[in-house]
Amino acid sequence: MENSGYKILLVDDEPDILEFLGYNIRREGYVVFTAGNGKDAVAIAKREKPQLIILDVMMPDMDGIETCREIRAIDGLKNVMVAFLTARSEDYSQIAGFEVGADDYINKPIKPRVLLSRIAALLRRHSNSPEEDLNGKINLGGLKIDREKYIVVKNDLEINLPKKEFELLALLASKPGKVFTREVILDSVWGDDVVVGDRTIDVHIRKLREKLGENFIKTVKGIGYKFEF
Repeated sequence: MENSGYKILLVDDEPDILEFLGYNIRREGYVVFTAGNGKDAVAIAKREKPQLIILDVMMPDMDGIETCREIRAIDGLKNVMVAFLTARSEDYSQIAGFEVGADDYINKPIKPRVLLSRIAALLRRHSNSPEEDLNGKINLGGLKIDREKYIVVKNDLEINLPKKEFELLALLASKPGKVFTREVILDSVWGDDVVVGDRTIDVHIRKLREKLGENFIKTVKGIGYKFEF
């Protein structure tokens, strides 16, 4: 089947959920691995290199947040897609997940059709992730980003951006569709040495939209921003 080239790792401390999810996902032809805790999940992920990890937030010993943090620290797994399973709808749990590198959230109770649709969308994002060549250039269709020269080219028109605007754009464009929280943006672009507020991010986003158009950078209310193309 066409999905047989994709490996998916399911992580949940409830065997019934693993069986239910695994059955529905395998029916679509995906190769499925399961883990009942975070420690086993990290070991299986290192060994199998899945394209997608579906990870429960609430687990004993090592919860989903810590598991995701450990997975993201492994060189070969930095670009794996991670979707959290959660029965919690509070914003703070989603923000915590996005801060450690989550790509999406799937809420319990889980409907098979919704789950399979989200999986397909996540794997499309994984397949369409921009490739950075040896010269540090990223091609996003109509937009090209040259990390070495700090230059952006849109439809063959060169756009020179100030350093922080460029770094902000490069961060968001590094994973199209992924939500970057304000905290992650501040840490990645400005670091700990400079004290800036949320208003600083908003101003830089506004300037980028003025130069690139309104379609590339989307606001995720209460959380942060994401890049789409």
